[in-house]
Amino acid sequence: MIDVSPKFNTLRWATAEGVLTASAEVIQRVKENTVPKGDVLQVARAAGIQAAKRTADWIVFCHPLPLDWVGIKFEVEETQIRVISEVKAVWKTGVEMEAMSAVMGAMLNIYDMLKPLDDEIIFNEIKLIKKKGGKSQFTDSFEPAITSAVLVISDSTYKGDRKDKSGVIIKEFLEKQPVDVKFYEILPDKPEMITERLTQLADDEKIQLIITTGGTGFGPKDFTPESTKPILDKEAPGITETIRKHGKERTPYAMLSREIAGIRGDSLIITLPGSSKGAKESLEALFPGLLHIFPMMWGGGH
Repeated sequence: MIDVSPKFNTLRWATAEGVLTASAEVIQRVKENTVPKGDVLQVARAAGIQAAKRTADWIVFCHPLPLDWVGIKFEVEETQIRVISEVKAVWKTGVEMEAMSAVMGAMLNIYDMLKPLDDEIIFNEIKLIKKKGGKSQFTDSFEPAITSAVLVISDSTYKGDRKDKSGVIIKEFLEKQPVDVKFYEILPDKPEMITERLTQLADDEKIQLIITTGGTGFGPKDFTPESTKPILDKEAPGITETIRKHGKERTPYAMLSREIAGIRGDSLIITLPGSSKGAKESLEALFPGLLHIFPMMWGGGH
């Protein structure tokens, strides 16, 4: 299976369809509900719903999903029955296999109920029609790339006693996004230096995305949030709420981090935890939707 634990939930939606072909006489009996085994379409509808719910039982690499809705409908023509499925779930991975399984389950049950009446029934054209959801739906493109700076806040790293890990992780993560990392620097835990450098990056260097790592806890030298908040024009509480919610689902210690985020002029500033794991998980929670803030700041709205 693919590890989806780093992903966050989004609304997933998919629709699929397939076509079953039989003689005109048999299709007419389906319409008239005179098939000996009973109401073909109602049985097929129930079977399709059940097949969607049990997809992970027989598709080896599918994750068991908490489905929110499965819909099955039929278009009955002279010699064909078109089966159309629609599936929704709020989860970490898509529901296209569930949608296709629903079609297959419905058509297999139609076949089973009609085979005593027609031994030349076929079904084919099973295909995914459309799907939505996931990170790809929330990706903005930028030309040129968003400019960025990464600041590591740590006395021991600044002195050379400790090797930086979280800053490198942030830098490497950003380089895989439509982001150009212009600055990667290490600062000591000195509030005045942090405030001064953040102000310079935003006002003088015109860096659009500034991310710090370290100094967000409750240690005696943790002052990054206090050094950042006074220079913000507007706070962005939704960003920090997302970070802590995502982190809390993975470790109870996430509630002990004091991130802050907001904008100064045309720059977005975000303070991330100093742990490499916390920094990585925070970025996974925020991207790619985070970058949509820039079109909003530029007047594009949602």
